[in-house]
Amino acid sequence: MDPQIFADALLSPAPHAGIPRDQWIFEPFIGSWALEVRWYGPDKALIREEEGEWHFARVLEGRGIQDVWVVPPRGQREVSAYEYGTSLRFHDPALGAWRSTWIGPMHGAVLTFTARRNGDAVVLETTPDVAPARRWSFRDITPSAFTWVHEALEGGEWRLVQSFAARRTA
Repeated sequence: MDPQIFADALLSPAPHAGIPRDQWIFEPFIGSWALEVRWYGPDKALIREEEGEWHFARVLEGRGIQDVWVVPPRGQREVSAYEYGTSLRFHDPALGAWRSTWIGPMHGAVLTFTARRNGDAVVLETTPDVAPARRWSFRDITPSAFTWVHEALEGGEWRLVQSFAARRTA
């Protein structure tokens, strides 16, 4: 099969007309980003740091936004250690929010979230069936950069697990 046929069927040039403009919460991320990725231990100490890449595109007639996350970047990847995953999100008008599913095949992970704007941030919270509860936040959003934070609910408190400093490359 010609991969371009698949890409043409999947990718969309614009948001779907049925999504209200105030719900275009993932539009600022469309494009490609270089990452500085940090992982933190239970004591909040930095335990690992890597470069990465993150790409976002409109899909499914503009009804969804999909991303691909790669650490380290493909050009720096060694066979022995890398992470790779994707999220697919779509606006659910009945919910007034976005549904999102993260798939991380390297770790057999599938996480489901609900996403909403919260002030100047975009916050994704895991659905009730996911334990421990997780919260992913896009913060400090500008046209050329943003911060992403992954937190897990442990002992009734949110613990920082991972953070990304993202810089637009395209």
